[in-house]
Amino acid sequence: QVLIVESGGGLVQAGGSLRLSCAVFGSIFSSHNDMGWFRQAPGKQRELIARISSSESTEYAGSVKGRLLISRDNAKNTIYLHMISLKPEDTAVYYCNADPWPYTINGREYWGQGTQVTVSS
Repeated sequence: QVLIVESGGGLVQAGGSLRLSCAVFGSIFSSHNDMGWFRQAPGKQRELIARISSSESTEYAGSVKGRLLISRDNAKNTIYLHMISLKPEDTAVYYCNADPWPYTINGREYWGQGTQVTVSS
């Protein structure tokens, strides 16, 4: 079984900061896998906002660039998302995943439950 567990979300005022964590279990996490963070706001499609490669190169969506930092700790099978200067439009459920976006085994897609981030005005 592959298990993805996101944590660290919560309620924060605009301009505040949060650090999200994603612990993964099973075959999903390795130094050869690209990992990333998605988010889904109510009524919107889930979107990839940050990703990190096995060589630790990173990419960010334009809407969050400059306010997020993705990192990985292979020894702990964990990736992180440091968020600063949060805005109300950042309110969403945040999910962790891996290539091929989502991670899939024998036709089964794996997603965690996500962690809720709510940013108040």
